[in-house]
Amino acid sequence: ESMITAPVPTRAEVSDVSTAVFEGADAIMLSAESASGAFPVEAVATMDRIAIEVERDPNYPSIIYAQRTEPEATGADAISAAARQIAETLHLAAICCYTASGATAVRAARERPLTPIIAMSPIAATARRLSIVWGLHCISGQEPGTLEEMVDRACQVASSEGGAVPGQRIIVTAGVPLGTPGATNMLRIAFIGSHGGDSLKT
Repeated sequence: ESMITAPVPTRAEVSDVSTAVFEGADAIMLSAESASGAFPVEAVATMDRIAIEVERDPNYPSIIYAQRTEPEATGADAISAAARQIAETLHLAAICCYTASGATAVRAARERPLTPIIAMSPIAATARRLSIVWGLHCISGQEPGTLEEMVDRACQVASSEGGAVPGQRIIVTAGVPLGTPGATNMLRIAFIGSHGGDSLKT
């Protein structure tokens, strides 16, 4: 709380934020520093810099890896675990999860992949709720009508929001039939085309 009245944090405060990030916290937050402090912008910028530096630490991947939990004996957990393994083995650009309830995206985050996770939901409240979950970048939009539309939209979002470039691959997880909550049963590898969509789309 020193940044309520000072432009820089104490060493202990920096250590607290660093430890939270190393331990895989879903979110780090400020209260009085940004609500009523004299240096709200500096406080947010400082916390952001600390988090970025921790995530650049060479030891960070192994520490995060150790926090992975064993998947439960369900199809959805198995697919999330497989998506993480495939993404890391093939060096994919993103893991794209379609989710109505948010459970699929939370399962993906629980795997602690170093690959970016994009959570797409047709329900704005779900996307907002997921925005503080570890590693998730959330997008809300209209639900696709077909599987091909879903994969194409995932490629477009990965290109526009996740930094994927033509020629790279992503993995998409979803439930089929589409729009069925809690029915995650599919994963698919897709290529980013020159227009941002699925390059294998016919």
